[in-house]
Amino acid sequence: MSFASDFFKEVAEVAERLPAADVEAIVERLARARREGGRVFVLGVGGSAAAASHLVNDLRKLCGLEAYAPTDNVSELTARVNDEGWESCFREWLKGSRLAAGDVVFVFSVGGGNMERNISANLVRALELAREVGAGIVGVVGRDGGYTARVAEACVVVPTVNPEHVTPLTESFHAVVGHALVAHPALQTRAAKWESESQGDAGG
Repeated sequence: MSFASDFFKEVAEVAERLPAADVEAIVERLARARREGGRVFVLGVGGSAAAASHLVNDLRKLCGLEAYAPTDNVSELTARVNDEGWESCFREWLKGSRLAAGDVVFVFSVGGGNMERNISANLVRALELAREVGAGIVGVVGRDGGYTARVAEACVVVPTVNPEHVTPLTESFHAVVGHALVAHPALQTRAAKWESESQGDAGG
């Protein structure tokens, strides 16, 4: 067996074991935010920041949700990191956005944040603010989910099928779960481009 074949078997195993009920719970929470006029703030660091940007695009375009990611504004984010520190950068960005009880903070992360180990402390501080103001918290994380899984209303913990591939598999399923959310009939208000075209008109 090749490495690629083994990796794809792991992908299939994760997909089989993924907790669908938790995905549905996130859908319900996001749908509620939309009904109540709330916003969604998607947080992620590293590869998870790219997933956050992708999800914001799809939530806005396909689901009619007002959504933002602090990592999309590099100038503001790096100014906050430089002037105030890494640990507080997301918290202060959310405060500047007037995070409120009707909003939802959505975390993409492998570890979910861990203050004791000083891993993704900025996620933990942001979630502490969300709890202070009564905002919703949801997430897609790996392993035990860290702080995110402990405080979230709804959270998908991507199953660990190989401890050596926790990061690549978790980050791969950020995209998979994100697409399950925005394709869900309870959230999607507008079809994606190729689904809206007839099969005869679709190209490559």
